[in-house]
Amino acid sequence: MIQSVNIMKFFATPYHYNLLKDQERLSAFYEALTKKKWGVVYDLGTGSGILSYFAAPHSHSVFALEKDYKSWQCARRNLKKWSNVQVINEDITDFDFHLKADLFICEMLDTALIDEEQIPVLNNALKYLKSTGKVIPEGVINGAEPVFMSTPRISYKDVDQINFPEYYILGDLVIFNHIIFKEKTSKKVDVEIEFRTKSSGKMNAIKLTTFTLLDSKLVCGPTPMLNPPLFIPTEEITLNKDEKVKMNLSYIMGGGLDNIRTKIKNIS
Repeated sequence: MIQSVNIMKFFATPYHYNLLKDQERLSAFYEALTKKKWGVVYDLGTGSGILSYFAAPHSHSVFALEKDYKSWQCARRNLKKWSNVQVINEDITDFDFHLKADLFICEMLDTALIDEEQIPVLNNALKYLKSTGKVIPEGVINGAEPVFMSTPRISYKDVDQINFPEYYILGDLVIFNHIIFKEKTSKKVDVEIEFRTKSSGKMNAIKLTTFTLLDSKLVCGPTPMLNPPLFIPTEEITLNKDEKVKMNLSYIMGGGLDNIRTKIKNIS
C-alpha cells in the first residue's frame, strides 16, 4: 500500500501522468523500494521522479537522472522536499558515476524489452554497481503464446483496447527467456520456441507476455502501463489439435518494434 504520497499532485508530462495512474505498478515498486535501507541510489531515467520519491526516505543519497528537459523539470519540483536527492538533467551514457551504487533503479521497461533501452543502459552502468549492489527491478521473464487474430498487426493490448482485434489462443504460454539485470546481457535475442496446440485452427500471430521480477520474492504481471501484452503477426498456418509448432523469434533489445522477426521452422 502506497502511503504518504498524493500522486495526483505530482507534476508530470502526459505520458508520466498515465504512469502515475497505474496503481498496481506503483504499489509493486513501492513495496520493493521500501523494504530496506539503501546507501547510494541512482534512478536511471527518473521520469516524474516517483520512484526516487519512494526511495528517498530509505536512502542515504539518491541521484535521479533524466535526459528529457521537461521531465527533469517536473522531477525537480516533485523531489524538492528531499535534501538527499539530486535531480540531474543528463544522459546516463555521459554521466560521471563518482560514487559506486548500492542500488540502481531502472524502469526503462517494455514488453520483452524490445522498444526501451533497458539492457544497453544497464550494460553500460553495471561497472558502477557494487558487488553487493542491487537492481530494481531485478529482471524479467518473457513468454509467448500462439494465437489467431482477426486482423493481425503489431499491437499492445492495453494501449489500444477500444479497437483491438478479436483473437483466440491456441496453446499454452511458453517461457523463452529469463533476464537478470545485474548480469551483463547480450542485446540480441534469437530463440527457438516450440508450441503445442490445445485446439485446431489457424495461427497468424504470437502474444508476448512479460513478468517483472521486482526482487526474488515479488513478481508483477502486466499492468495497464507496465509491459502490456504485445501481439506480433507471423505467417498464417493451419494447425490440428496437439500439433507442435517450432518457430524462431529474433530481435535486438532496444532496437524497436520494426526489428522483430519471426519464422515458422517446423510443424509436427
